[in-house]
Amino acid sequence: MQPPAIARSLFNRLRYKHLHMLVALSGSENLHRASQALNMSQPAATRMLHEIEDMFGCELFERLPRGMRPTALGRELIRFAENALSGLDRCAEDLAARAQGGYGHLAIGTLMGAAPGLVMDSIAEIKRRHPQLRIRIMGDTSDQVIQLLEQGRIDLAIARRNASIDPQHYDFEPLGNERLLLVVRSGHPLTQRRAFNLAELVDQWPWILQPATSPARIALEQALQREGLVAPADIIECSSVYSMQQLIQLTDAIMVLSETALRDYLRMGLVTALPIELEERMAPFGLLLRKGEPVSRELGAFIDLLRARSTV
Repeated sequence: MQPPAIARSLFNRLRYKHLHMLVALSGSENLHRASQALNMSQPAATRMLHEIEDMFGCELFERLPRGMRPTALGRELIRFAENALSGLDRCAEDLAARAQGGYGHLAIGTLMGAAPGLVMDSIAEIKRRHPQLRIRIMGDTSDQVIQLLEQGRIDLAIARRNASIDPQHYDFEPLGNERLLLVVRSGHPLTQRRAFNLAELVDQWPWILQPATSPARIALEQALQREGLVAPADIIECSSVYSMQQLIQLTDAIMVLSETALRDYLRMGLVTALPIELEERMAPFGLLLRKGEPVSRELGAFIDLLRARSTV
C-alpha cells in the first residue's frame, strides 16, 4: 500500500538532524542555546526550524519575547522525535551487543519503592539465565520513570498509576502494592518508648518526606486529615529515596517510606519501624508499556519474571 502524499513528502525531506533540532529546542526553549548544543550557527538553526515547520505546514513553536515554547502540535512532534532518536540509540546498542555474541539490551525505569524486591529479584534472575544481556536501570520516582518512557529512553517502566498516565498511549498492568512505615534511626529516643501517638510525632519531631505530589506523601496527609491533624511544620523534603535513607542516619527525624524501600535498612538494623499503622495505602504500582509497540524477546522474558513475582 502506498503511503499518503504528505508521508511521501516527509520521507523525502525529514532528516535525523531535524529531530535533533526539535529535541534540543524543546529542552532549551531558546534558539541560541539550541544552536550551540548542535554546533551550528543561530541563523542556520533558524533556517532549519523554518524548514521543519514548512514540512509540516504549521507553527511548532510559539515565539516569545524571551525564547520560545512548543505549541500543542509541536509537543506531539517532539514526542515523536524523542522516541525516534531513543529508538535509534537502543537499536544501535542492541545490534552491537548481538554482533559481539550478546543477548541484546534492556532499559528499565523503576520507582525505588518496588526495586528492592520485585524488580531487582527479577533482574538478578534474568541475568542468571542470560549473562550476556545488557541491562540499564534508570529512574527513582514514578514521575521520573514515566517521563523516561515518554521520551523513549526505556523499554518499560515500573511505576504507580496516576493521572499523568495517558491510557491512549500506555498500557498499565498492576503488579502489587506496599505498606507505608514510619521509621527512625537505630538508637533514636523514640525507640525506648512504648506509647506515643501520631499527634505527638507531628508536633514534636522533625520529618523527612517525599515531595507533596508523591504517593507516600499524599497517603500520609490523608492519614493526618483523618485524625484532624495538620502537616508537620519541621520537614526536610527530598525526592531521592537514597538521600532520604542517608539523612535519617544523621538526624532525629521521622521518615515515611514504603516497606519494600526500607527492606535492607530494616534487616541491617539501621532503622526501626515505629508501632503506628497507617490505614491509607498508596496507589498500586505496575508495569507500564507504550501502547502498540512490539515486545522484544528480552523484554518479554523480563515481563514474565515480573508477573511471576506479582502480588496481585
